[in-house]
Amino acid sequence: MTRRRALAFAATAAAVVVIDQVTKEIVRSSLALNESVPVVDGLLWLTRVHNTGAAFGILRGQQWLLIGTSLIVLTAIGWAIVRVRPESLLMRTALALVTGGAIGNLIDRVVSGGVTDFFDLGWFPIFNVADIALDVGVALIVLWLLFSKEHHHEAADDRADVAEVQES
Repeated sequence: MTRRRALAFAATAAAVVVIDQVTKEIVRSSLALNESVPVVDGLLWLTRVHNTGAAFGILRGQQWLLIGTSLIVLTAIGWAIVRVRPESLLMRTALALVTGGAIGNLIDRVVSGGVTDFFDLGWFPIFNVADIALDVGVALIVLWLLFSKEHHHEAADDRADVAEVQES
């Protein structure tokens, strides 16, 4: 990865972490646990919760598993960035968003044994900035895998290489 790409990746991931941690600190200093205030009445509330689980509250209380999973994901992304060196701006951005989101929630898990969530739509599990970055990053990766001509071209080249080796 070029220096410029590496800096853009690091800046994107760092921006997610900073925005995530600052918003969580504002919520922790402004709202009591389980306190809720309307932002857009009937549509969006800020509701402070302490989530010891993962998405949708699954794996509640499994902090070591969630911390370990985060570290594995971050290691895999590091490996992909260094070894695979994705050319696609979309893929690099997606990986930076996942990295920033994973680090943001990892900080909470290590420091306070759970994640501070606060965006409340009323009909969906309460979430935070790191969760948004993770979800958007994963969605971009899926879209790239499904629709990128670059990806399909690389996959076709890989299949041709395997067929060549098998014929030899």
